[in-house]
Amino acid sequence: MSKVISVNSGSSSLKFQLFDMPSETVLTSGQAERIGQQLGTFTIKVNGEKKSKDLPIPDHKTAVKLLLDALLENGIVASLEEIQGAGHRIVQGGAYYDQSVVADADVVNKVRELSELAPLHNPAHLVCYEAFCEALPHIGHVFVFDTAFHQTMEPDSYLFPVPYDWYTQYGIRRYGAHGTSHMYVNRRTAELMGKDVSTLNMITCHLGNGASITAIKNGKVVNTSMGLTPLGGIMMGTRCGDIDPTVVFYMMKKLDCTPDDMDTILNKRSGMLGVSGISSDARDIQAAVDKGNERAILTTDLYTNRVVNVVGGYYAQLGHVDAIAFTAGLGENDTNTRERILKGVEEALGLSIDYDLNATIHGKECLISKPDSKIAVYVVPTNEELVIARDTCRLLGL
Repeated sequence: MSKVISVNSGSSSLKFQLFDMPSETVLTSGQAERIGQQLGTFTIKVNGEKKSKDLPIPDHKTAVKLLLDALLENGIVASLEEIQGAGHRIVQGGAYYDQSVVADADVVNKVRELSELAPLHNPAHLVCYEAFCEALPHIGHVFVFDTAFHQTMEPDSYLFPVPYDWYTQYGIRRYGAHGTSHMYVNRRTAELMGKDVSTLNMITCHLGNGASITAIKNGKVVNTSMGLTPLGGIMMGTRCGDIDPTVVFYMMKKLDCTPDDMDTILNKRSGMLGVSGISSDARDIQAAVDKGNERAILTTDLYTNRVVNVVGGYYAQLGHVDAIAFTAGLGENDTNTRERILKGVEEALGLSIDYDLNATIHGKECLISKPDSKIAVYVVPTNEELVIARDTCRLLGL
């Protein structure tokens, strides 16, 4: 038996799960939020109950200390020596990595080099990694890359139609994101179907505040919606997704703004928030839809249209589809979003959906299509932390 910790750090957060492996039992989970702000929150689950406290968390190193101290204080481990490995989610691995790897100096340097492509995430990942190395010098570490699963794409899917030397000299290409989630959902859906994943064509829809859709042929990615960075692809909570590039140049002149200003607008003030003027949270927008708010209705229609276009295109690229799976915050819990998307593609794809059943499914595995549906449609909660723990055990030989 080995205790392994899965670490998922963002620019201002740190989420974790401690597993007992190989049983895959979750011993505890929690998160540190609002790192670097005036007041943060640390939460840990003990015996099924959440314990939270508000306090300053100035940096990720402090968050790691809070986490490890809480494991000891709550008796989850008697000693930190019980932890035998740590797995770290890394957003951007570029073209260097098509699978998880044991962390070493070379890997760390490459992750740091790729920080330009994920400036809010890769540096935070490395700070957490270094803090864990200092606190737990006896253990091995594994990096699990969001981009790795997408490295099976062919050039006609990952290249952009720009000067070719942009790719050869600067690495400009589609890398995708949420790969760990897409891989888990792909494998888990195959298990639910009782079939070998290498025999199935699937479209996985990771729909959350950040969102991406992936086309998977016989267990390998052939296309994914996010691009060079997580800004590309479908409309999201605050991100615009794909737009005509001329919009950027035109509005920079109109607004007299800098590239950094425009980056902020497209990443943090666009998407559902920008169109609705209400919120980036689909629950708030749905509440406004229910009251007849026209911009909220437009937001849901636009979001549905963008997803339908991608799903339909991937269906054509795959040739046939055995299953569509919904995951992440909206995909798992937002019944209205699922219904709108499925009604948008049901005629073209030959779907038959149990919409009454769909309306009851929140955050649990379920087949929501009927037996006569040409494509099986599932809701499958993602579990990136479990993938991280499994890869950590495999690569460290635990």
